[in-house]
Amino acid sequence: MAKRDYYEVLGVSKGASDDEIKKAYRKLSKKYHPDINKEADADEKFKEIAEAYEVLSDANKRAAYDQYGHASTDPNFGAGGGFGGGGFGGSGFGGFEDIFDSFFGGGGRARYNPNAPRQGEDLQYTLDLEFEEAVFGKQSTIRYNRKQECETCHGDGAKPGTSPVTCSKCSGTGSINVERNTPLGRIQTRSVCDVCNGTGQEIKEKCPTCVGAGHVKDRHTVKVTVPAGVEDGDQMRLSGQGEAGKNGGPYGDLYVIFRVKPSKQFQRRGAEIYYEAPIHFVQAALGDEIQVPTVHGKVKLKIPAGTQTGTTFRIKGKGAPRLRGTGQGDQHVKVNIITPKNLNSKQAELLREFAKASDISITEEDGSFFNKVKDVFKKD
Repeated sequence: MAKRDYYEVLGVSKGASDDEIKKAYRKLSKKYHPDINKEADADEKFKEIAEAYEVLSDANKRAAYDQYGHASTDPNFGAGGGFGGGGFGGSGFGGFEDIFDSFFGGGGRARYNPNAPRQGEDLQYTLDLEFEEAVFGKQSTIRYNRKQECETCHGDGAKPGTSPVTCSKCSGTGSINVERNTPLGRIQTRSVCDVCNGTGQEIKEKCPTCVGAGHVKDRHTVKVTVPAGVEDGDQMRLSGQGEAGKNGGPYGDLYVIFRVKPSKQFQRRGAEIYYEAPIHFVQAALGDEIQVPTVHGKVKLKIPAGTQTGTTFRIKGKGAPRLRGTGQGDQHVKVNIITPKNLNSKQAELLREFAKASDISITEEDGSFFNKVKDVFKKD
């Protein structure tokens, strides 16, 4: 598909001023930014607008475009054919001065455009969550400092009613030629312009709010929807919640890192939750039904007769939601059998009768009685 005319893309005339082009770009880029506009073709329109502005905001690129059209944006434009065209000085080889520049800081024909829109810096925020909050998710409001576009000057740094002008020293390139003496002779290099600090523009009357910076530090508030099932170390990207962009560029992104506090009773691996339940050795021997805590509330768990210590039971659907899938995980309950340390006379007598019925000889030399009881359970 043929590219549309760049002036048509921005909705300006061919004689439009730099200020008119910049205002048109800002208006359209905000309208079609993919984070704001959810139409299917918003992303392509945004890229088309940024491409048009990159060319028309640069005096040299704009002049070439006016003369040659879209052909001037081809990376090979002006390269000629092979080595023809007049030796080192012809367009075919690129010129001896281009080779010299590439070694000593000139950078050849490709120039950095200081006025091109640039996205703002990304930021990072750590959000602390309780164990249950990570399982079930939550709504949270976070506050942090960031650079925001100045509302007084709308980001250009100039006093309202005025506009930045092309730097008188570097002619808008953002860099200047500097000559210095070296053992090879007098060498010319390029460095950042000391008048505009590389922006390519001078601000004669600075904005009283941001003092020419185009942005201000402010306390920013944003609502975060923590999805159910996040784990410690997971992160979420919030588009457009980072630092303000430059030259009308979009805001950067905010990365929210989740830090989950450990639980006192549960362990978690993905969507699976693990719990250790202590039970009496009589419950293990005779069987029982016990109450087990889960993140969803208490549930009943049947303990079969003859259950051994370390046995693990699965309670389906009582784990955490699967963050990148569907459904719930399970809870795994490991039972640990508790042997009583102090017995009264009646308890001891009953156990002796049990030992006698089980053909277990009880003497002080025989070691722990309860170890022998557990051995009986294992034989059964």
